[in-house]
Formats: sequence, C-alpha cells, structure tokens
Amino acid sequence: MRCRRILFLFMLAGCVPARAETLRVDTLLSPPGWALLERELLRASSAACEEFFARFFDPASGALLCVERWGGDDGPDDASETMSGWPLLHSLGADDRILELYKKGWEGHLRQFTLAKTEDVPFARDGMYYKEFPCMFDWQHNNEGLLPFHRQGLSDPYDEAYIRRLRRFAGFYMNEDPGAPNYDPKYKVIRSLFNGSRGPLMRDATALDWTGDPIEVENRFDLRHGERNYEEMLAHFEDYTKIVGDHPLNLLSTSLATNAFLATGEEKYKSWVLEYVDAWRERMIENGNIIPSNVGLDGTLGGACDGKWYGGTYGWGFTVIVPQTGGLAHRNRQHWGFTGFMNAFLLTGDDRYLDVWRKQRAAVNAQVRIVDGQKVYPRMYGNDGWYSWVPERYSYNDLEIYFLSMAKPDRDVLGDHPWLLFLEGKNPKYPETVLRRGLERVRERVAAMRADKTTPDTRLADDPLPFNPAASEPLLELMAGGIPRPKAGSLLHSRLRYFDPVARRAGLPPDVGALLEGLDGDSVTFTLVNINTSEARQVVVQAGAYAEHTFGDVQLGETKRSLEDSAFRVVLAPGCGIQFTASMKRYVNVPTLAFPWDRTPSGG
Repeated sequence: MRCRRILFLFMLAGCVPARAETLRVDTLLSPPGWALLERELLRASSAACEEFFARFFDPASGALLCVERWGGDDGPDDASETMSGWPLLHSLGADDRILELYKKGWEGHLRQFTLAKTEDVPFARDGMYYKEFPCMFDWQHNNEGLLPFHRQGLSDPYDEAYIRRLRRFAGFYMNEDPGAPNYDPKYKVIRSLFNGSRGPLMRDATALDWTGDPIEVENRFDLRHGERNYEEMLAHFEDYTKIVGDHPLNLLSTSLATNAFLATGEEKYKSWVLEYVDAWRERMIENGNIIPSNVGLDGTLGGACDGKWYGGTYGWGFTVIVPQTGGLAHRNRQHWGFTGFMNAFLLTGDDRYLDVWRKQRAAVNAQVRIVDGQKVYPRMYGNDGWYSWVPERYSYNDLEIYFLSMAKPDRDVLGDHPWLLFLEGKNPKYPETVLRRGLERVRERVAAMRADKTTPDTRLADDPLPFNPAASEPLLELMAGGIPRPKAGSLLHSRLRYFDPVARRAGLPPDVGALLEGLDGDSVTFTLVNINTSEARQVVVQAGAYAEHTFGDVQLGETKRSLEDSAFRVVLAPGCGIQFTASMKRYVNVPTLAFPWDRTPSGG
C-alpha cells in the first residue's frame, strides 16, 4: 500500500536558511535499480580510492611514491592529478575517508615537490614548487595539478589553509606578490605561457625547460608519450619554444580567482576575472570571432610571434614532429580557454561570454570544403591558411555552451547526445547503463593497479594516473545534472547539489539516491529515494553548484509549494521517495561555497 502523505514543515533553526522549508515525503517507493547502483558506485569508488592511496602514497607523509621529476612528460602536476575526482566524489556523498586521503596526499605532494629540485632546469633549482605552487610552467600542466584542489571547496570551504592558498594562488595573477609579476594590468595580458609563483619566463623556452633533467629511460621507465630514451624526450619538446606573450591556456588561471571569490565573497577577485576575460573577448571580436593563440606584451594580436595571431606554442598553427615516428601531431589548445569564459558566465549569467564562442564555431565551420564528396572542416590555421581537415564539424565546448544557455539553437547543434536524450525522455536505460559502466571502470582499474609491477624507483609521477578509480563523472551527471570537464580545469557547473544536514557535510546522506531526470532553462525534475527501510533520511537540495540559482514553485504529485529560495530540506521516511519538479530562476544569486545552513535566504 502506498501512502501519499506529504507534509510541509517550517525549517528548524540552524539547518538551512531561516525562511527555507522542509518537505516530508512518506510515499513508499521500491528502490529503483539506478538508486542501488549509485550507492554501490559510491561505495566501490571509495574503497578503491583507499586501496589506490595505500598502493601509491607514503602513509606517513602523504608523498607519492615515485621518482620526482620536473617536466611536461611527468612532473609535480601528475602527483596531485592522480587524486583527480576525489574531492568531487566526496561532495556527492562518498565516505569521509576520501576527503581525508585527498588532503593528506595534497599536503604531502606540496612538501615533496617543494623539496624536490632540478640540477639543469634553471628556474626550478631551488624547488619545483615555490610558495606551494608551481614555480613557472604552462597552464595545461598547472591546471592538471590543480584539478582536485579546484573541487576541495565543495566539501571543505572553511578550511583555513585552503582559503589562505586560494588567496595566495590568485594573488600570483593579480600583482599581489612582487615576486610574481605575471599580469600586466595596462594591457590585460599574462605575460608568458610559462608563469607561476616565480613569475613569467620572458625568453624562448628550451627543450630542457620542458623535459626536465636527464634521466635513464630504457629498461626502467615506460613513458606515457612513448619516448624510448631521454633524447626522444628532448625531441618531443624541440619546437615548444615560442612562449612569450599571452595564450588562451592562461585563461585557466581564472579558476583560482573565481574560487577565491566563491570562498570569500571579496569583489576584487570577481573584478579581476571579468577584466581578464573581457580583454580576451574583445580580442576574439577584433580577430573576426577567432580567439588568437598569441597576444603580444603590448596587447596586439600575434605581437610576440611576428604578428601571427595563430602563432605560439599550443597555438592554432602548432604542428610538431613526433620523434618516435616522424609523423605530424597537431597540438592546438586554444579551445581550453573557454574555461575562463565559463567562470565569467558563472559570476554574471551574461550570454555574451557564450555568444563569442558560438561565433567562433560558425567562423571555423564556414571554411567547410568538399573532398571526395565529403564535407571536411579545419582544426588548424598556419601561414598558408586553414589546414588539418576532418569530417567532423568544429564542436569544441558545444555541450558546455548549451548547458549554460539552455537555448534551443545550442541544443540543436548537439544532435543525438545520449545524456540529453535521456533528459528529454528518449533514452530510459541511460542511467543504469552508465552506472554499470562506472562500476566496470572501477573493477578494471583496480585489477590493473593490482597487476602493476612498478616500484617507487621505477615509477614516474604520471604512472598511477590510468589506475585512478574515482568514478565521479557518471554520478555527477545523473545525481546533480552536472557536466564533467575532467581536463579543462573548470569549476563545478551543475543544476543541483545535495547536503547532509545531520552530518553537517556536503553530499547525499547514506542510503539516499538522486536522479536528475529533466531540465530546461526554467525548471528541473528529479527523484529522491531513501532505500533504507527502517530509518528516515534528511537531505538539503541546493539550486546550482554554488547556490547561483533559486527554486520557485515545487510540484510533488498534485501538491505545489512556493519556495523562492536557493535550498530546501527533504525528510524521506523509510523506504520512501518521490519525483520533484521545481521551477528555477538561473544565475540570479551571488555564487558562494558557503553551506546552505550558513547562508541567508536565497543565497544573499
């Protein structure tokens, strides 16, 4: 027999914002398969991460057990990247032990690579880290090392060391540290592709700068880029020379100041992000809606590459020779810069930060050609114009643009995307399919980890990366309606987040499953279920990753309630669950990392 009694109670003092409400659900619901799979994936990922830590980290110091090196092949960034996804997993409801292990590994790697020094690479001779930050490197690699740190605040926003580091790290790009003059506020440029806590590198880079000190390779290391000796490692980076001037990869640095704003609310961080992103937006418009891959020290397009807007390392024209094969590799990283525009959109909700990228997509795809009866589109631009033709349309960042805009024209360009089809009611098997796939991934990675034969003296920092078992991406997508960007360094963008008001922590409480089943620009539909048949569970539901949205009316069955707040609490009776449909005003609140019970109503 199903009991359909739903009571609305006023919020108990101190649990969530004072005017927010509690919705009590007494509707019996047999545990759906997706809910059981979610809970198992959380459990399995947590257990596997604990085994991973025991295998690859020193239990006392938290240091990664590896040969410590500087470089783009392997280096300090890989040590922390091995824990990518762990803080996010905790923020979704994984065991507290995951957050403890991440923090131990994070602190351990900071000490480890502050003490680790180069002999030949000049700028890292006094430590690969300085002031707990990469001394001087590019933002593809700086970003990879910061991936878990960017998500720590989701679960741990009040940690004093975390906030101090956010301030210090953001300050390296806001001229708050005289030893790190990375940013020129007059021309609004970060002055080099190599930058960090010791400032920018204001000369051409060498292969040694990128590769690190000489190292024995044969019969000892299995390099992930396939090089067979140190000479091939140097050859890999032989053409990575033009680094002076600004590059879209530097936009990844805006995640530091954005996070600092979310943690502190201090306007200076938001102002800097918008100033820097606005400068890049203006450059795109000036360049015919194409983001330049080099900006000179005086702010001119291509000013540090003989006037070539497409020049520079990782630029539109960056094609190099693979030393092992002699083949060509196209390594254009300009599209990673969209992360900065996502940060600006989070802070403002202003569509102009998306529209300029729509126009870039249109400009690139307008170059379409017919070759052998097939349409092909370019990916690169060099001295002779567009090149590197492929049959797929230029589509970088299309999913992210739609997720932020929720505009139909942005949806139309995505076609039959499996997750979006599920949200539109056309792919009902999707949740269980991706959750089972996640469990299989955990199983495969644990098996591979157990079969790994490396020892600390034959292991580089990037060797454990393929074994990281944190399956956070499918959980984020299905529980919270979030878009994973595991390599692009963005903050969290999700329609919902959950908190446990009893344990006073982020994430779903034990035994609770959540499935986001539909969303558009004005509403969200999701189901919560308590699979525990003897104990009630409480969960706080938040609108947006950082309370940037507001709930309007919420519909449960035939009952409707007006909320007008950024969070509400649900009490789920034993074995009960129900589907919610809530109207939503998006990007109307000042985003914050503060937990719901520490905020004033509506996130103000």
